[in-house]
Amino acid sequence: MHPSLLKFTTLALTVVTLATPALAESVLNVYSARHYPTDEALYSDFTRATGIRINRIDSDDAGILTRLRAEGSSSPADVILLVDAARLWRAEVDGLFKPVRSKTLEAAIPAQLRAKPTDQGETAWFGLSTRARVVVYDKVKLAKADIDSYEKLADPKLKGMVCIRSGSHPYNLSLFGAMTEHLGPAATETWLKGMVDNMARSPKGGDTDQIKAVASGECGVAVTNSYYLARLMRSSKPDDRAVTEKIGVAFPNQTSWGTHVNVAGGAVARHAKNTDNAVRFLEYLASASAQNHFANGNNEWPAAVGVKFDNPALKAMTGGSFKSELIPISAVGMNQLKVQQMLDRVGFK
Repeated sequence: MHPSLLKFTTLALTVVTLATPALAESVLNVYSARHYPTDEALYSDFTRATGIRINRIDSDDAGILTRLRAEGSSSPADVILLVDAARLWRAEVDGLFKPVRSKTLEAAIPAQLRAKPTDQGETAWFGLSTRARVVVYDKVKLAKADIDSYEKLADPKLKGMVCIRSGSHPYNLSLFGAMTEHLGPAATETWLKGMVDNMARSPKGGDTDQIKAVASGECGVAVTNSYYLARLMRSSKPDDRAVTEKIGVAFPNQTSWGTHVNVAGGAVARHAKNTDNAVRFLEYLASASAQNHFANGNNEWPAAVGVKFDNPALKAMTGGSFKSELIPISAVGMNQLKVQQMLDRVGFK
């Protein structure tokens, strides 16, 4: 996306607590790939609590990174919010983030959900919420045991039954990058070819489309991010609820390395002019109240340690908890080019 097409939003604010004139004039420029209406409350709450006015530019991950590269040292960005682990890693490698020290963030966010510390003990980015890459299936045609690992998606018994969005979508690239780490390149390419052979149709649509295709009988099994399913489960529309009643959900690889988890995260921009405010905002997003908002507002799992939440859909999916993989984000990111070449070779569109 061309930078000029990016949407610029200044959030209206009502300061309900007293603030000094200097604090009231404080600002924070946020480039965000999070396009969730429920996040508006997060920005408003932060402004009310601190007096810091937020200016926000919205785009997707790729658009934000393109803009940052084009702007260089003249960029006004203070905080970057991205929704894919591989893109966070890419931005870190490209030097688009400013590594920072924060005892609050280091205590809250587990090591596998943040960047590896620099030699100076600083961290380039922090995961703020997670979403699992789960499998949904037709409960009439299949049992959970038929699809309880990602590897089984390539089993010939699922011939003509698998649906999935484009292989080159970041959500799938991250999953496939993790599988490369688990299985090795050769076995992963064989697995990808097996999935292509099992497809009910060419990859198309988003994750919600895959779920609905299983419910309609077009597919027997599909891959989706967990929050898309949770949205349907919590929907007030009868048609959405009917979809969820026709399918089952499995969190793959619970008896081996765990289910693949992608992360949405935040970082201080390389050329941030308001670094202190930026760190303060990231610390706020790691707080219990903000983490609960990610869970209840957008059906994501909190990234911070020990945060309790009350989202009936997430709890219904897992029974309360599940085992997630612990692959370092850097490893997943470094496998992206290798994965894309595999997809081309096996004809995974």
